[in-house]
Amino acid sequence: MIPTTNYEKLTTHNMANLITKFLILISLILLLARCGGNSQAGGPGAQSGPPPVQITVYDVSKKQMTYFDEYPAVLRSLNEVELRPQVNGYITGIHFTEGTKIVKGQKLYSIDQQAYEANYQQAVANLAVQEANLDRAKKDVDRYRELAKSDAIAKQQVDYAEATYEAAKKQVDASKAAVQNVQTNVRYSSIIAPFDGRIGISNVRLGAAVSAGQTVLNTISSDDPIAADITFDQREIMKFAGLQNSRAQDSIFYLTIGSQDYKNIGQITVIDRAVDPQTGSIRARLTFPNHDLTLRPGMSAKVKVKSPSHERSLVIPLKAVSEMLGEFFVYKIDSAKATQTKITLGKQVGTNVIVLQGLNEGDKIAVEGVQNLREGSTVAIAQPKTEEKPASTKK
Repeated sequence: MIPTTNYEKLTTHNMANLITKFLILISLILLLARCGGNSQAGGPGAQSGPPPVQITVYDVSKKQMTYFDEYPAVLRSLNEVELRPQVNGYITGIHFTEGTKIVKGQKLYSIDQQAYEANYQQAVANLAVQEANLDRAKKDVDRYRELAKSDAIAKQQVDYAEATYEAAKKQVDASKAAVQNVQTNVRYSSIIAPFDGRIGISNVRLGAAVSAGQTVLNTISSDDPIAADITFDQREIMKFAGLQNSRAQDSIFYLTIGSQDYKNIGQITVIDRAVDPQTGSIRARLTFPNHDLTLRPGMSAKVKVKSPSHERSLVIPLKAVSEMLGEFFVYKIDSAKATQTKITLGKQVGTNVIVLQGLNEGDKIAVEGVQNLREGSTVAIAQPKTEEKPASTKK
């Protein structure tokens, strides 16, 4: 075997390196060609933007909306009074049936009159004595005046007689006042109804001791019509003032007790004189007919105020609205782009909501696909889906 020379070994080694580099170069060329081909063909290596978001849109418009604003209310009597005695004594008579209607001037309670009758008789007797003294003093002064004309009596005696006469007149006036005072106490021993109404359950029974101005005997209240007091924000004063002066207010105010609507319609009768500076609210009073006495004072209710039908409002579907940190937004669509827009909401009416600020009539907003939108998203507007009507079945 012939040994290889160093020159031959070097040549063989160089050739192997050249072949290896050539193969690597060919691989790189093929790889670049493949990537370039895929990019041109729109393959995985192609660089393109995200696809448009499929949405449906709603054209913002103004509509006449009929809705009700609700206000908590407390029912009250237009007239209500607590019966309290004006004299001390014991109850000697109860002259009514509890819970029934009473009329003005009807006798309700009697308080023991014996002590007041005795005082009255004493006052009358004292008045008679004082009147007799007055009559005697008048005769004396008349006689002394006649004697003084002929200087048959001293001037001092005449002066004394006139002073006695004047004092007697004052005594008579005082006695008359005492008679009237005692007579008033006798009259106060009978409690009468101050107005027509309904009386409640008595707080005292026969024989009970009562104190003047302290003991509450009973309560009388009127019940037809009945009042409903509500409180509303000062920003609504102009609205309620207009409703108060409206001729059509008979069809505006409704009352709800629990989950039931009251059959009779009310009217606003008075708005309070001033706004509460601490709460910025003001009271109003409405009256409702109560012929069948369904409503009772003290009941909690809700007053529903119907919106005026002539007002037109911007209305959008509620599902188009998104909330973020207590603020409300919609996506306005313009030139196939979505722009997040802040809005101020008003009253919700069914599945729609009134927009107070942020949109104009004619704006387009996204309704379906809102959850996939972002600021500046490209959109593709799709036709809204129509619900398929179920096929009718023949019976």
